[in-house]
Amino acid sequence: MPRKIIQKFLPHPDKIKSNRFLKIFGPVIHEPQLWHLTRHSVEKAFLIGLFFAFWPVPFQMVLAAGGAILIRANLPLSVALVWITNPVTMPFLFGFAYYVGTMTLGHASSEFEFELSWQWLEHNLKALWQPFLLGCAICAVVAGIIGYFSIGIFWRLHIRNAWNKRKLRRGKK
Repeated sequence: MPRKIIQKFLPHPDKIKSNRFLKIFGPVIHEPQLWHLTRHSVEKAFLIGLFFAFWPVPFQMVLAAGGAILIRANLPLSVALVWITNPVTMPFLFGFAYYVGTMTLGHASSEFEFELSWQWLEHNLKALWQPFLLGCAICAVVAGIIGYFSIGIFWRLHIRNAWNKRKLRRGKK
């Protein structure tokens, strides 16, 4: 079942429940519905997790947990999927988001050299923030929708293959 595949990659529920940032949700975080792996809860978790992965804000995990609680998605999976944007992948994903934003606005994407200084931020952030945030919003929505439908298709195909294998085993006996 897809449950077994997904459970291999999920953190232990106690680890998530003890996260100091997620304690703001109180006892709601202990509801059993948030921890079950069903097709619908996993589809919603992919939607939430991939959506918040493209938000360029700190504490994306808290936002994903709040979204999972609101729509009753699988909480551990929602929180884990946010880590698609990590320090290694962030420059590539957010660079792509900036490119999407510039193409959407019709601006020519300008090459720039990043420098971690207050002066660079003052002069260059004004020109970059609109296409960057628009690109992040577009990528967040598209990634969430693609994740939702992709995991649903994968889940159904996996179940269909399991049923076909079961039919073949019963036919051979």
